[in-house]
Amino acid sequence: SMQFAYAHEARDADRQALLKILGDVEQGVNDNNLDLMLQHMDEHVVVTWLNAEVSNGTNAVRGYFEKMVGDAKTTVLKKYETHPTITQPAIFYGDVAVAVGETEDIFSPHDRSTFRLDSRWSAVLHKVDGEWKIISLTLSNNVFDNTLLDELKDLMLYVVLGAFFGAILLSAFFYFLFARKHE
Repeated sequence: SMQFAYAHEARDADRQALLKILGDVEQGVNDNNLDLMLQHMDEHVVVTWLNAEVSNGTNAVRGYFEKMVGDAKTTVLKKYETHPTITQPAIFYGDVAVAVGETEDIFSPHDRSTFRLDSRWSAVLHKVDGEWKIISLTLSNNVFDNTLLDELKDLMLYVVLGAFFGAILLSAFFYFLFARKHE
């Protein structure tokens, strides 16, 4: 029907607008251009980050990034890179849209080597005066199975093997030390 075709075309324009927002947020994060990212966020946005911190409002989002990413040794990361993708079409509720996806994040901390973390995200956007704004963004990771846990498991294996072989060497050392005294 004509009404369905019109509604579908209207949502196509909305979907393109949401894709542009996703691209700008990705570029803003990767280029450390906070203004490019923040222009798409409502001034009262709520963001829940991967470390479970919550930023309320664009000033808090800017503060979080400035605290977390930068050249200063007081920041956690030298660089943060993200590559988000959409995993399903956005769901529209009038002038509200819910988008979900996954992202490949690359973290470059000051005190260790770079690592990659695959995460999930969801965003709620609200259309005001013809413009979509992010009102909520949640980033999440599998706390039971991820790159950092894999590194920890590998480290534990090396520690156990090192302790095992260390104990064998130490035992051999004491055996030869005391065996020679008794000869």
